[in-house]
Amino acid sequence: MPVPRSESGIVDVPGVAVGHHQRIDAHWATGTSVVLVPDGAMAAVDVRGGGPGTRETDALDPTHLVQRAHAVVLTGGSAYGLAAADGVMGWLGDRGHGLPVGADAAHVVPIVPAAVLFDVPMNDWGNRPDAEFGRLACEAAGDDRRQGNVGAGAGAVSGHVKGGIGTASVTLPDGATVGVLVAVNSSGSPVDPDSGTPWGATVEVLRRPPKDEVEAGRPDGTRPGRHGPVGRPLNTTIGVVASDRPLSKAECHRVAVAAHDGLARAVRPAHGMTDGDTFFALSTAADDAGSAAEAGRVTALDEVCATAATLVERAIVRAVFAAEPIGDVSSYSTRYPSARE
Repeated sequence: MPVPRSESGIVDVPGVAVGHHQRIDAHWATGTSVVLVPDGAMAAVDVRGGGPGTRETDALDPTHLVQRAHAVVLTGGSAYGLAAADGVMGWLGDRGHGLPVGADAAHVVPIVPAAVLFDVPMNDWGNRPDAEFGRLACEAAGDDRRQGNVGAGAGAVSGHVKGGIGTASVTLPDGATVGVLVAVNSSGSPVDPDSGTPWGATVEVLRRPPKDEVEAGRPDGTRPGRHGPVGRPLNTTIGVVASDRPLSKAECHRVAVAAHDGLARAVRPAHGMTDGDTFFALSTAADDAGSAAEAGRVTALDEVCATAATLVERAIVRAVFAAEPIGDVSSYSTRYPSARE
């Protein structure tokens, strides 16, 4: 069985860097996260939520021309936040990373798919990520394993507790690595109200909270906002799965599909009409190394898919554990302080 790495993250996958930029103060709680693969990675996407906000997802259809992406952007700001991808495109293009479109090596078009989450109630109106957020996230990219209130997780809310960024990875028996980065901003809850433990707690070690904490921490049916209940706004959990195992574009799509299994285990309910749940999948291998009909390739793909689902589940739990309160939005650790003692 794959063994999870201590302090693991998607940056354990060779060729992957992560950058975050966020603004959190009395008027802001939002940000942008970028998964950089400047040399290009085979890419696909699967959208399951009823209210997605996305960019360049059609290009990732396995039947379409483009095969590789150069970054994936996860950002707050609802549809306005898609502007963050402009900054990422500019940063990559200035460095010559992208799809060649001319005789000059500088003539490139970076392929930068993106997905947004709805964190508008956590900000003053008009405060949202823009191209500068994307550029600064790229400038900060590297071996970043931070979780909780960073990047796209800055203003995220998950059910009745603060959401955020979560990340995890494993090394498979053949030496390949699979990693995930998830921004958790779900309509559904990550916590079992009857036990006070996360639905995905089987993949992380923690204690069950005592009965008094469970009762005090129960959701009251309202959606918390920075300055009190906000009813039922739009939501969305978005993420990226990456591996250095060779995968075709169609196989990457199967991995993106499987990632949603982890979401459905860790958040209940998932994929609602007010969620825009979206997962991207990347393979940083140089090529797809042959046909899916090759002996053992289907089994190998199933291994990556199963691993992706487990890692998404783990990353969601980690995001909820790491998140810190903002305003009237409490965190898991403040509602259930005994769970991780």
